[in-house]
Formats: sequence, structure tokens, C-alpha cells
Amino acid sequence: MKKQLLAIVFVCITSISWSQINEIGVFIGGSNYIGDVGKTNYISPNKIAGSLLYKYNLNPRIALRGTLSYIPIAADDAKSSNAIRVNRNFNFTNSIKELAIGIEYNFFEYDMTSIDKIYTPYIFIGVAGFSYDGADSEIITGQYNLKTKISYTIPFGIGFKGKLGDNIGFSIETKVNYAFTDDLDYTTRSISSLNFGGNSNDWYMFTGVSLVYAFGRPSCYAELR
Repeated sequence: MKKQLLAIVFVCITSISWSQINEIGVFIGGSNYIGDVGKTNYISPNKIAGSLLYKYNLNPRIALRGTLSYIPIAADDAKSSNAIRVNRNFNFTNSIKELAIGIEYNFFEYDMTSIDKIYTPYIFIGVAGFSYDGADSEIITGQYNLKTKISYTIPFGIGFKGKLGDNIGFSIETKVNYAFTDDLDYTTRSISSLNFGGNSNDWYMFTGVSLVYAFGRPSCYAELR
């Protein structure tokens, strides 16, 4: 009996180890920032951003994912609906380089090798590290010396994905990033002219579409044709 149980466990482990499907692709869309400068709309893309995407499907419901992203952000007080910000008239641009890992959960079973399990909404959450430019010192009035900084964020979001062809899939996704820093817009308490009194961390968003190519041995749970 013990030998039979061990054999079953071995077969299951082997099936899990050798029957996963990988996905690799690109994600293109728009980004925006929410903080102490400019508009406060959560989804209002104003810069083109992009990512390289990799997913490792554990089963029809759960996938591990990793992204390498370039996310420009910008904001302008002149476009705000807040009169105080309009009168201040500050603007900035910055560039975020982000490496993220996370887990994705499908609301319905999803399997690109099947006939009917080919569409599903999903949610995801992860952790990420990123680099950006922060104001280090004021050279002259209105001109600042910038320094590359490192911080981290908790990305989470929602999307919808589906199958386009035998090995091609797509997704539409909105990702929200809560950054553990408050100076993506260069505002800082250490420089008086950039001390705008904000005391909450910045956010940045990434909304767009992706195309992925699936490869690897068909999963043991797939409905083969």
C-alpha cells in the first residue's frame, strides 16, 4: 500500500513539474501618476509605457508572473482642478524602471490548449523594486541636481485575458502601484522650494494591452485535440 501511495505521489509531482505552460510577451499602454502635483485622476494615462512579461502557469487558476517595465510619469499643476495647485504652477517628468514579481488568479479556469477555457477576468498582486530620479539639491532657484534612487512598491490590479490563436493570447489590464516613497514628483522636505507639505506616498498607474506567446508541453489538465 505504501509503495502504491509513493508511486501516485511521484507521478503527480512529475506531472506538475513537466507539464506547465509558459507565456512570454509585451505589454504596451499608458501611465500616469497621483501625488502632490497635477491632477488626481486615478486612471488618466498621459505617457506611453511598456513592459516585458513572463508567466508560469501553475494550474488553470493560478499563474506566477514577472515584468520588467519602463514607466514614464509626468504631471502639471496647470491641468489640475485644484486652484492652489494651479496657482503654484509646478510640473515635472520622471522615468521609473521597475522589476516586479507576483501571482495572478483567474476567476474562471484558463487553458490556452483547451477548446472552451480560453477567456477569463483575473486579479493580481506582487512586489517590485524600481529606480527613479529624485531631487538631491538646489543648484540655483528653480534648477535642481537629480540623483538616481531605489525604492519598492506593491503592484496590484485587474484584467481580462483570452486566446487569439493556437499559441497567442492577449490581455487588457490596469495596474496600480503604491510606492513607498513621496518624491517621485521631486517634492521633498529637505529642499524648501520643493516642500509642498504633502505627507502621503505617491502612486503610479499602468493601463494597457498585452500580446503573449505560449510555449511548453501541454498541461496535464488540458483538453487535447
